[in-house]
Amino acid sequence: MEKDTAIAVFESLASSVRLDVFRLLVRHAPLGLVAGEIAAALGLPATNLSFHLKALTQSGLLSVTQEGRFQRYRANMALMGDLVAYLTAECCAGHPEACLGLPAAAACTDCP
Repeated sequence: MEKDTAIAVFESLASSVRLDVFRLLVRHAPLGLVAGEIAAALGLPATNLSFHLKALTQSGLLSVTQEGRFQRYRANMALMGDLVAYLTAECCAGHPEACLGLPAAAACTDCP
């Protein structure tokens, strides 16, 4: 991962609403949710949510597909994995496999 990509991802997640949206979609991976389900789950007005969904999609953190008149959003788990790898690449003097105490999510083997 390039440093500029990591910065763009962090900038996108720097909003509490966008962080909540992304974490919600991670919980619902790989199926994702339609915009109305996201709004209902987080108690957000649709107009406010659309702004945040657009920002997350532009940063690459979300993908969106059209399903009839609905749009389904999915977390880009591969990008998030790349970001974690980027952050931990220098861990333990360049030996991240030696690092102890990483969260269980970092060792997820069946994540999409």
